Amino acid sequence: MASGKSGQRIEPSFGGNDDDDDFRVEASDRVSGARKSRRAKSTQSSGKREPRGRRASKGGSGSGFFGLVRRLAYWCVVLGIWGAIGVGGLVLYYGARMPSATSWSIPDRPPNVKILSVSGDIIANRGATGGEALSLENMSPYIPQAVIAIEDRRFYSHFGVDPLGLARAMLTNLTAGRMVQGGSTLTQQLAKNLFLSPERTLERKVQEVLLALWLEQKYSKDQILAMYLNRVFFGSNAYGVEAASRRYFNKSARDVNLGEAALLAGLLKAPSRLSPARDPQAAEQRAQVVLGAMREEGFISDAEIKTAMSQAPTRAKSFWSGAEYYVADMVMDQLPGMIGEITQDLVIDTTIDLALEKEAEEVISATLEAEGGKLNASQAALVSIDGTGAIRALVGGRDYAESQFDRASKAKRQPGSAFKPFVYAAALEIGRTPMSVRNDAPVRIGNWTPENYDQKYRGDVTLADALANSLNTIAAQLVMEVGPQQVVKVAHRLGIDSEMQANASIALGTSEVTLVELTSSYAPFMNGGFKATPHVIRRISTADGTVLFENTYDNPPRVLDPAIVSEMNQMMMRVLTTGTGKKARLPGWEAAGKTGTTQSFRDALFVGYTSNLTTGIWFGNDDGKSMKKVTGGGLPAKAWHDFMVAAHEGLSPSPLFGTTGVQPVFDGGAAAGAEAVSDGFGTGAADAFPEPPASVDGTAAIEQVRPANEQEGGPIPPEGVGETTGATRRTTLFDLLTGG
Repeated sequence: MASGKSGQRIEPSFGGNDDDDDFRVEASDRVSGARKSRRAKSTQSSGKREPRGRRASKGGSGSGFFGLVRRLAYWCVVLGIWGAIGVGGLVLYYGARMPSATSWSIPDRPPNVKILSVSGDIIANRGATGGEALSLENMSPYIPQAVIAIEDRRFYSHFGVDPLGLARAMLTNLTAGRMVQGGSTLTQQLAKNLFLSPERTLERKVQEVLLALWLEQKYSKDQILAMYLNRVFFGSNAYGVEAASRRYFNKSARDVNLGEAALLAGLLKAPSRLSPARDPQAAEQRAQVVLGAMREEGFISDAEIKTAMSQAPTRAKSFWSGAEYYVADMVMDQLPGMIGEITQDLVIDTTIDLALEKEAEEVISATLEAEGGKLNASQAALVSIDGTGAIRALVGGRDYAESQFDRASKAKRQPGSAFKPFVYAAALEIGRTPMSVRNDAPVRIGNWTPENYDQKYRGDVTLADALANSLNTIAAQLVMEVGPQQVVKVAHRLGIDSEMQANASIALGTSEVTLVELTSSYAPFMNGGFKATPHVIRRISTADGTVLFENTYDNPPRVLDPAIVSEMNQMMMRVLTTGTGKKARLPGWEAAGKTGTTQSFRDALFVGYTSNLTTGIWFGNDDGKSMKKVTGGGLPAKAWHDFMVAAHEGLSPSPLFGTTGVQPVFDGGAAAGAEAVSDGFGTGAADAFPEPPASVDGTAAIEQVRPANEQEGGPIPPEGVGETTGATRRTTLFDLLTGG
């Protein structure tokens, strides 16, 4: 019998061994078939791959692939759940470490101090931010567009966190192999700037996200964007778009053009490195990237980009520059003493005339540029005030960007012969006159022997001639006649605040003073004898207009008799016409003043005035090194002339007080009435200054001067220093010093 094929029924046989063998084969086949069937089912259910032949025989090719996908999906879900649990745990943990959300609030923006000129133009913004806050409506529309285009394109569509932007940033960083793009939104950046430290930790990032969500829930998109633009750092110590615009472009953010807005937006990536004050080329390249992003977002057209790129690159100075910043520093120094701690935005109205300020800066810069190098003069300062003491212009040094030290109001130096007007005024108060005669010859006062600048002596001279030619010997004689202490009193009365040594050498200006106080002390000669307290702040107001302070210098005290003012003006006019200050003469204007030069040519000054302005100018070096024979009648007088010509352009000339018309008349030492006082200062008490000694005769001031009333013996010789005319006669230096 032939053996049966698989799957074919084989009938049993009851014969020999062959039949038994056939039965065993059949049973084996059946068992094998059953096993194969079970193996196939088991393989199919367990997902194990069958041999290619069998898979093909069944005609199923996708069951294994879909099984793999299902397994991957399963594990992604599992990992996602665990990841969410982990992230949720971190959020809960770090969120629990934060204060309650009910206590969250936007911290106040540091107060800004807006400093204005007398015409209302902005001199500077000071404070931690360096600029006032602007609404989106008040700033150039290019600024928010540029910032959104380069920093957060989906700002108006995301909820504070931008998953798409984060994914894009991660992909970009992976492709580049380094951190080239951040995924933080503007809201997140604002949250970081407002509430968090700059450290890069997981905790800070979690808190940043939570705070960003809170900001988005509490504020509108426009409010968030405005807060961001008014607080973000733009480099070079500028916080906010207004401060940055004034820092880099010297204009308000209201007036920024497209190219400038792109430059500002580009700075946000790396404010210090990309600052145009540090690297103009890098700043410009980044601005072009921003312009491309703005075009992609549809904010601008190709034509606008072409126009923006054709504009000259920004060239910002390395520091805030301009002499007006010396004024801003002065204002900030004075504010705490006037209103205490600054806790809110303030508006400061000053007395500064910006046109005069620019003229002053240009004159100082041009003079030093032209002659400073060859004469070894590296620095200068200028202050100009009106008859009320209001500072109209102030320059504290050659270049504010290089040095912020204010040499006009903070540096104390010897005034030299510029101090002599106080000596002569004190002498006139005790009865001397411009026609009083003294002997210009060698003088010894104790161990001190003052000499004239040219080391020449002229013999008999009037006080008017002595002042015009700045004779040291005559000034020394007058100090000893009047008494050093009385000279100090007169100087303090007129406006010198610094402490002075009451000794004989004060005649030559050896006590140190600031240029501001020296200049303001000349103003009583200009205004008819009233004190001119120097001031730069007129009014302090809050942002809503509430006035916190307003100066009260409109009713100054009288400090000099009008007759003495008249005589001093006559004498100091001669300084410019025939004396040491000829280079300061002003065409068409009556002007008066005094030169000053200190020992070894360390300092040179000229202080002078017209009926409109009193101006003082100093030249020298910060380290006290000597200049090359620079005197007060040289660089300072020339610079004074140049500034005053510009300052008086277009004005009608007017005479100095007491140089024309009927002069005040003295009768027995009493001053003339207040009707002799002009220039709108009102009336003042004629006895508001010390009375002269009773032994001194009062004489009339007719036709500009009082006639001399010297003793019959003629001029007082040098060895008789200390003698007076009129009554009591002191014949020795010892008697003078001891009051004998």
